[in-house]
Amino acid sequence: MAAADATAPSSTAKAKVRKPNVLILLFDDLRFDSFSYRGGPVPTPNIDALAAQSTRFDLAISTTGLCSPSRAALFTGRWGHRTGLDDNVELWHSRLSKLSDDEGGLLRAASRNGYRVGYVGKWHLGERGPQIRGAEYVEAFEEEEAARKPYTPRDSLAAVRRYQAGERDAGGEKHQYYETLAGSYETSFTAEKVHKGQQFIREVAKEDGPFLAVVSFQQPHPPYRVPEPYASMFDPDTIKLPANHLAPRVATPLSQEYPWWPWHDVGHMTDRDWREARAKYYGAVAMIDRAVGDLIRTAKEAGLYDDLHIVLLGDQGSMIGEHGLYDKSAYAYDELMRIPLLMRDPDARPHVVERHVSLIDIPATLFDWMGLVPDKPIDGQSLAGLIDGSAGYKGPDDALYAYEWYNGAWFGLRALRTRDHKYVWNPGDALDELYDLKADPGETLNLIDSPRHAATLAGLRQRLLERLRAAEDPAAANLAALMDRSGKR
Repeated sequence: MAAADATAPSSTAKAKVRKPNVLILLFDDLRFDSFSYRGGPVPTPNIDALAAQSTRFDLAISTTGLCSPSRAALFTGRWGHRTGLDDNVELWHSRLSKLSDDEGGLLRAASRNGYRVGYVGKWHLGERGPQIRGAEYVEAFEEEEAARKPYTPRDSLAAVRRYQAGERDAGGEKHQYYETLAGSYETSFTAEKVHKGQQFIREVAKEDGPFLAVVSFQQPHPPYRVPEPYASMFDPDTIKLPANHLAPRVATPLSQEYPWWPWHDVGHMTDRDWREARAKYYGAVAMIDRAVGDLIRTAKEAGLYDDLHIVLLGDQGSMIGEHGLYDKSAYAYDELMRIPLLMRDPDARPHVVERHVSLIDIPATLFDWMGLVPDKPIDGQSLAGLIDGSAGYKGPDDALYAYEWYNGAWFGLRALRTRDHKYVWNPGDALDELYDLKADPGETLNLIDSPRHAATLAGLRQRLLERLRAAEDPAAANLAALMDRSGKR
């Protein structure tokens, strides 16, 4: 979808058709596989109830497994090579401080076309970003002023060195990985965002115009820190670990061997530590289920729920010991790439879509739902037709993923995921990756040099090249040159 130099709908059109109210529930590093509606280990009754009223996109993929780039794509509908936002902002070694002010995206378009815009919680795209883009209500927000210097993890390095020496933090825990917080749900940062979101919902319930509300949570981003009862909700001794937990990294890019942040050095982690970290992560998922329930209950009490459009998603996933990795970095494993995505259109029949869609498709859908025209060309395509049954999805059943930078380190990674395979192009390494997702869902066996898979590799490289060219990604030229030199095109 592209719409350069377009104008907004006329006031006459707006008067004839009431624009829908939209609530976006955005979670940080929320994996796709933990919810009870997906057969996961965490009872999530509130999210399950929302899923039962929504279109479930069970093969949704993030654009980038990194907070700032994925959020920039979500709020602009544009890939990082268009916006220039292809790395985290204001962090150690990052080149970037903010998303350019001229990337107004969804928030600015909504504000200029009669929507009251409220933004609660994490932004991670630079100083006063929601306000610059027209948000009138901005609360529980940690980025009011630009950082004088980037965050540098000196305290984390000291902590990890203590762990390596056999020491632990209070309560015998390792707080760079997991922690039982003092207080309760009601005293948590999660509840603070819920309360501010509820306040906005109650305010707009008294008004006539449409609203766009974003409630953006830091949970369950590592380290996994939760208060009781969530800290003890899951017994570490009975947690089932995935088959690829601590799987040896054989024939994988060299970058996976380096601790890009101090906490990536996990050599000190015991079996008990990994189980505690996973237990606390599951507790965080249970806590955000309560948050979702609280916000939806308020929307119902305010009389707004019946015709409310809702989007629930994670910006990307996270690693909890799969392949011996923690948190995230420049790789393309499913635990990082795949995201939960629920989209509730109150006029559409709930159902499950079992084909690949991308985070980049969500803003296209929101522009469609809200009757807005973006002020710059956008990538992705609207999912509205898939949701209401009026149209299909153009193009092959695959998803594109990019990891250009990671806190100042260049990788240029591009990946293509299909139902059966995943190809990862690592231009900064001599080794690419090819996985058979049917035979090896844990992605433990790299088939890149397998003669039996040469034809599959050639086909996936060509398919990736076509996707990059369609997105006008400058990386396409380098991939084409590689294919020419290797004689695999």
